[in-house]
Amino acid sequence: MFTRGCLYRSRQAYQTLSLNLISCGLSRMGNFTSTAPGLSSSACSQFVQDVVSSNCVVIFSKTTCPYCKMAKNVFNEIGAAYKVVELDQHNDGGRLQETLAQMTGARTVPRVFINGQCIGGGTDTKQLHQQGKLLPLIEQCRLCCLSTSPEGSGNPQYQHNQS
Repeated sequence: MFTRGCLYRSRQAYQTLSLNLISCGLSRMGNFTSTAPGLSSSACSQFVQDVVSSNCVVIFSKTTCPYCKMAKNVFNEIGAAYKVVELDQHNDGGRLQETLAQMTGARTVPRVFINGQCIGGGTDTKQLHQQGKLLPLIEQCRLCCLSTSPEGSGNPQYQHNQS
């Protein structure tokens, strides 16, 4: 469903993504992304695809969800960088959640993506880790995305970013 690209390999790639986000009514300020009210479903779909294709690991989350915390804890334990989109703090969180439901077949959070593919939710993430299958997925992605840029999951310093 998603093609995997390596974001920030060039300044042009970063500028292209920034322009796409702005044209969809999205703006970046620090580590947070805000939106103009009322993104269309196609703009929400484009936003999700852009974030997923631009980061090795993405968690669409809600701040109070215990399963979301479970997924984040797994990535923290293994020292993996991840991008978080907190739907309950996003102006169009409800629309984004509906878009995720259409794209993945599940409306629940978290929705965790690695290397452009949805791996499921918090329990799925924990189970993959316990089976020893999570780290190899991340390592496949890291081979493509290691960069010196401070943006996105390609950052070798393993810090998570929130939107």
